[in-house]
Amino acid sequence: MTLPAGTMREAVIDTEAIADNVRAFRRRTGVDVIAVVKADGYGHGAVRAAQGALDGGATRLGVVDVDEALALRRGGIDAPLIAWLHAPGLSFGRAVEAHIELGISDLDQLNRAAAAATGERPARLHLKVETGLARNGIPPEAQRSVFAEAARLERIGRVHVVGIFSHLSNTSPDDDREAIARFDESLAVAAASGLTPRVRHLAATQAAIDLPESRYDAVRIGLGIYGLSPFSYRSPAELGLRPAMTLRAAIAAVRRVPAGHGVSYGYTYRTDRETTLALVPLGYADGVPRQASGVGPVVIGARRFPVAGRIAMDQFVVDVGDHPVVVGDEAVLFGDPTYGAPLADDWAQAAGTINYEVVTRIGPRVPRRTATR
Repeated sequence: MTLPAGTMREAVIDTEAIADNVRAFRRRTGVDVIAVVKADGYGHGAVRAAQGALDGGATRLGVVDVDEALALRRGGIDAPLIAWLHAPGLSFGRAVEAHIELGISDLDQLNRAAAAATGERPARLHLKVETGLARNGIPPEAQRSVFAEAARLERIGRVHVVGIFSHLSNTSPDDDREAIARFDESLAVAAASGLTPRVRHLAATQAAIDLPESRYDAVRIGLGIYGLSPFSYRSPAELGLRPAMTLRAAIAAVRRVPAGHGVSYGYTYRTDRETTLALVPLGYADGVPRQASGVGPVVIGARRFPVAGRIAMDQFVVDVGDHPVVVGDEAVLFGDPTYGAPLADDWAQAAGTINYEVVTRIGPRVPRRTATR
C-alpha cells in the first residue's frame, strides 16, 4: 500500500473500531460505558474518538479538564460530558453554561460549582471520593460534611449530584477489592446524607474486564475503546478488541550501502553486509520513542524489521537487507495485527513503557485521518 500523494506520515483512525470496542464493553459489562476521550482522545483526536464512542452506544464522555470539555462542545459534541481535574480557583461558569458535568474533589470546588449555577441551570456534579490511590478525591474524614453540604445545595437547586466515583490502582485484585469496600462505605455515607446519585462509577478498562463487582452503574473506558489491552499477557484480540490507530509513513529515501557502513547518530548500528537502508520520516518529535532505538518494529512490504540505529528527531532508518523497497512504499509502525501490523504494545515493550504512552505521545505534526471502508 502507499500513502496518499504528498503525505509523508499519518495516523489512520478507525472510528468503526472505536464503536465496536464500546459495543464489546457494553456486552461484557452489562452497564453504561463512559468513554474517556482525554488527552485528545488518547492521541486519536478527541472529537473523532467521541463520535465513534457515541456511535457505539457510550452514554457519557470523560475528559480531564474543562478546556478539553469545551473543545468537544465547540466540535459539535453535545452528549453528557464529565471533567474531573481543575485548576485551583477556576471559575466553573463556562462549564455550567455548556452543560459540562464537574468532578468535585473537595468542599471548595463544591462551593465554586454552586456559585456558578443559575436559577434555571444547577451545576451537575460527580463527587469523587478517595479510595486509596492518594490522588484527588474527598477523603473519608471529610465525606460526611461535604456530602451534607452537597445535599443541602441540591435541595435548594444550586447543584444536582449526578454521580459518585473513584478510581482503582490496578495493583492487584486484593488491593482493588479493598478500594471497592471503601467505595461502598462512601456510598453508604452519601445515602445517609440524603444523596441519591444515579451514576456510580469506579472501574476503568482493567477492572471492567476482570472485576465484575467494580462495575456498578457504569464503567469508564479509556484504553479499551481504542482497542488496546491493559494486560501485558492478553492481546486486544483475546479481549475482543480492535486497535483503532495505525501509524505509518512513506519511505522518504532508499540507499544501497556496503558492509561496515554506520547508521544514524553515534553509529550505534553498522551494517554487517552490503544492504539496503530505508529512511522513515517519523521521529521523537512525532512521539516515536527514542528509547526504542535499535529495536522498534516496522513493517515494510509485509516484512517486519527493527529500527537500525538511533531514532532521531524527525526520522529513523531501517535495514531491509535485499528486500525490494522504493521511495513511497508504506512503513507501518503499529496498528491492527489482523492486517500484519505490529501492536502499539510492541513499541511499548521496545521503549520500556506502556501502550497508553505510545499512542498519546503521537504529536500534532502527524496528521490524523479517519479510515475509509
